[in-house]
Amino acid sequence: MSTLVRRYVALRFVLAALTILPMSSKIVFLFDVDNTLLDNDTVTSDLRDFLERAIGHDCQERYWSIFEALRAEVGYADYLGALQRYRASYPRDLHVLSVSHFLLNYPFHERLFPNALDVVQNVKQYAVPVILSDGDVVFQPHKIRQAGLYDAFDGAVLIYVHKELELEDVAKRYPAEHYVFVDDKLRLLTAIKGVWGKQVTTIFVKQGHYAHDESAIRAYPSADYTIERIADVSTLVLPPQ
Repeated sequence: MSTLVRRYVALRFVLAALTILPMSSKIVFLFDVDNTLLDNDTVTSDLRDFLERAIGHDCQERYWSIFEALRAEVGYADYLGALQRYRASYPRDLHVLSVSHFLLNYPFHERLFPNALDVVQNVKQYAVPVILSDGDVVFQPHKIRQAGLYDAFDGAVLIYVHKELELEDVAKRYPAEHYVFVDDKLRLLTAIKGVWGKQVTTIFVKQGHYAHDESAIRAYPSADYTIERIADVSTLVLPPQ
């Protein structure tokens, strides 16, 4: 079977399997970043280890206390914002400068999940891949660029404070007849399904600590599809054997 025919059959299969649209329709894939494309749990663990060495256990615990309080306040993880607040509490602790250096020079490209970039390239054969992320206006875009995701998505990157509240803006920037949303949080998958209904297919990726929080999982209905790893997205576009 020729490559062209295989791609055609693969696309027909995924559209039929996801029960979405005919071949002529425009599809946009929306990908979360943290613990979906990139192993953010490992990033956090590495930062914790570095803080332990750089500022000591007590100050490290203080940083994470500030971090969690700030996350509750703004609704997203703000590592640099927490660092600024930590500095306000410890203005003479110059070790904080080394923490900033660690964050800005972290090798995020090494924390991409296996085959994450292959998945993006595969999706480009039949849909438009777009990053849809929450985060601050400095560190999150920096992380995305350093990981190589900005280039992989051809600059199609959206970062909001609460992405589930910005779907109208998402649709204006990337209009489509159908969306596929890939995330590690059932809460967000459920929220977006509640707004877009049959216009979106939700895919739950069971990566990261949120995806394995049984109480959180039980609190929400299942996504349209559940996969164990981001690489499994590619199996959704393979023709039936």
